[in-house]
Amino acid sequence: MSEPKRPVNIHESYHAHVYFECDTLENAIDLCERAGQLYGLEVGSIHKKPIGPHPKWSCQIKFSEQHYDKFIPWLDENRNGLSILVHGLTGNHLKDHTDYAYWLGDSAELDLSMFND
Repeated sequence: MSEPKRPVNIHESYHAHVYFECDTLENAIDLCERAGQLYGLEVGSIHKKPIGPHPKWSCQIKFSEQHYDKFIPWLDENRNGLSILVHGLTGNHLKDHTDYAYWLGDSAELDLSMFND
């Protein structure tokens, strides 16, 4: 099995999708809230169902290249076993979720069918 691609800072803006389940919900909420508070980032809703291409419950954190070098190491260090998809925002949703998809923790298979339209 190949190792997940680790994040690289090559885009102007990004999303980090924190994946969780019922038993890791509180951990995920705490992580997302702290990210927003510490770095002044935009934190999305806590989705307690798969949404879009994401196969698990998730919460989105939006950040820019200016936050990357401090935020990504912090996120990796504080994720407590949660898997996190980090992807660039280029305007091409399929490429963002494939070519520009990076992982902290274990990768998950995304449902890319919504991008085939």
